[in-house]
Parts: sequence; structure tokens; C-alpha cells
Amino acid sequence: MEFAGQTAIVTGVARGFGRGIARRLAKGGARVVAADVDLKGAEETARLVKADGGEALPCHTDVSSAESVQRLVQTALNSYGGRVDILVNNAGIWKLVPTDEVTEEEWDTVIAVNLKGPFLTCRAVIPIMKRQGKGHIVNIASIAARNGGTYAGVHYVASKGGVLSMTKKLAKELGQYGIVVNGLNPGTGATEMTASWAPALMDTIIKNTPLGRLVQPEDIADVVAFLASDAARFVHGETVEVNGGLLCD
Repeated sequence: MEFAGQTAIVTGVARGFGRGIARRLAKGGARVVAADVDLKGAEETARLVKADGGEALPCHTDVSSAESVQRLVQTALNSYGGRVDILVNNAGIWKLVPTDEVTEEEWDTVIAVNLKGPFLTCRAVIPIMKRQGKGHIVNIASIAARNGGTYAGVHYVASKGGVLSMTKKLAKELGQYGIVVNGLNPGTGATEMTASWAPALMDTIIKNTPLGRLVQPEDIADVVAFLASDAARFVHGETVEVNGGLLCD
């Protein structure tokens, strides 16, 4: 139980990678605050965590709102002993629109959730982790930030590129306080987000992936668990690629 006694905030838990991450951390003993703008989805994730024998508290959260994020963090503090040991920034929205068709409103919405959201949650938990002298932050970006986002719009790609840069900056700034910061770039996942993609497109992605399949939530969750654990105590400022070899460095 590598996370026994620890409190973890995970955003974007209503489905997909976020749900997998919440369940994995809870299986490791973490008390999970399961945050999502989709409260019913968050409640279902919390139910699954409890069915696994873990502990989770659903929390309605709009990560693009500073007020909503502050309520989330305060809920975690009030519910679980005044600590936040792990923050996983997973909440995000995906859009595939030609650049010349992206509206200003749509750009602002994607950037607000995907980039401003992680900033707000980090800003809210940093003072707590500083007082503790310890903490782990894991930011979920995307392979699109590395390969130009063949199947994503410019606003999505820009937002995830910003997450990568922010992860490096936070690592430089926060290491002195015992706060370990890393990122993770998922490849194309077998999740609700890609459920509407054309079968021919998915087949092409799988054929171009050396390990021959799409990313599963468990693939992401296990790497997050590593990055959030003391096993990764000297891994700092890195972004791990989890894509089955679709993009290799």
C-alpha cells in the first residue's frame, strides 16, 4: 500500500484515464478526492473505488474556475486530515477543428480547461505541499504536444504544449521544497474520447504502434502511480511517454 495515509486529488475522473488513475491510487491506499465537472461521472468513479475496497470522495469541480478549485482543495483538507500529498491534473477537453475554423470562444474554452486548469490546481496546492515539505504533482499532457497533434486541433495542441512547459517550470521552482513534479504524455487511448473516431483511423494508429494496440487507462494509471510514489523520488521535471512506441525518442 504505497499511498497509505496519503490524500490524492485527481481531476477529470468521470471516465477514461482519470477514472483509471483514481482507482489505481486508491488501490494503493490513497484517499482520493475525485474531481470532475460531471458530478454523476465522479460519483460513479467513487462508487467503483469503494467497490475495489478503496476510499474516494466525489467533488463537483470546474478546473477553469479559481473559486471552484479552491473549494475542491478545501474539501480535500477538511475531509482527509489537512493534507494534500498527490495532485494529478488529468481534466481536459479535446477538439479537432481546422485552425481557420477555430473560434475565439472555442480557443478560450480549451485553453481554460487544459492549461489554466492545471495552473489553478497547482497554485492552490503548492502552499500546502510547501508546509508539508513533500508532495507529488503529475500533469497529464498528450502525445499531441510532441507530434503536432495529427488528430487534434491547434488549441488542444497548444494547451498540452503549455502543460509540458509548465511542468518543467514547476520542477525548477518547487524541488527545493520537496515537491516532485513530473508529466505524462498518453498516446491515443481506448477511451470515451476516441469512441467516435472512424474505425479506419483507429486501425491506422494501431498499425503504426509497435506494441500493436491503443493505450488503456491501466497503462496510464500505473505510470502515474510510479510518478506519485517514493519510487520516483529522484525523477523530477520529466514527462514520460506512454504510447506503445508510436512516438520514440
